[in-house]
Amino acid sequence: MKLWNNIEFTNPEFLWLLLVVPFLVLWYFLVRKKNNATLTLSNTTAFGKPSILSKLKPILHVLRLLAVSALIVALARPRITSVSTRVNTNKGIDIVMAIDVSASMLAQDLKPNRLEALKTVATSFVNQRPNDRIGIVIYAGESFTKTPITSDKRIVKKTINDIKWGQLEGGTAIGMGLGSAVNRLKDSKAKSKVIILLTDGVNNAGFVDPKTATELAKELGIRTYTIGLGTTGMALSPAYRDGTGKIIFQKMPVEIDEDLLKYIAEQTEGKYFRATDNKKLKAIYDEINKLEKTEIEEFKYYNYDEKYRAFVILAGLLLALEMILKFTLFRSFI
Repeated sequence: MKLWNNIEFTNPEFLWLLLVVPFLVLWYFLVRKKNNATLTLSNTTAFGKPSILSKLKPILHVLRLLAVSALIVALARPRITSVSTRVNTNKGIDIVMAIDVSASMLAQDLKPNRLEALKTVATSFVNQRPNDRIGIVIYAGESFTKTPITSDKRIVKKTINDIKWGQLEGGTAIGMGLGSAVNRLKDSKAKSKVIILLTDGVNNAGFVDPKTATELAKELGIRTYTIGLGTTGMALSPAYRDGTGKIIFQKMPVEIDEDLLKYIAEQTEGKYFRATDNKKLKAIYDEINKLEKTEIEEFKYYNYDEKYRAFVILAGLLLALEMILKFTLFRSFI
């Protein structure tokens, strides 16, 4: 039986004895008073006024009742419980998110555009993985590790928020993006290693063949989830810059190498997804989050601070005080 947050009674059944205390009070002030002998006199002037001590005599009974109550509480064994928890995350997952940052990621078929929609969903995904290490790789015509795998989610989320188009040369080097992600995980000691590769185009740059990077991921036991980002048909996409450097958008066909993405996922025992809008993109990351469960071992340590001794001592002091008063100040009234 627990009271408040950290106080409990080992033997709470003894607390029912406290219900006897009110009956002892009634017995003292009603039954005992009737059993006392009385003497009726026509005039008590000769005896003077009653002593103040005689009026205070019930304090002896109060002390005894308090002592009994303290002993009952002591029998119930009150104690303060503190719990310390240690979480073992050695069975966590190391995840690298390989994100396409080519110009086509500015297409507006997702709102406000593909890149910003991805950043929102990716940040939410990171928040749902408190016990895993995550790294960020970006790629376009080349690839770059923005953040090595780390357990510091603050750094990971800041990295995602700072991703912008134009940080790398143009193109879509899927092979290099996958290769960089594999390189981040090749020395990982985690029980499970995962890559989430997202692109909205076809491999048209870089010197690493996507299938070669896939074979390397397969050999290292790195599961890869691939995501093709973009609506079907036409999308409002960056076409060129005008004389002032402003990006001009035009309706352009959406081209995603789904066969390649399916091949990468199949070879590495992952899964391929197609995200055609914001809602679908979020649903995909939610599904990946459910597919990749982290095994957590939690150890709880309970520390007990016994408090019954204090009530035993209190009861002893109350009984001692009763005896002292009984045989000193109230001796003539016994």
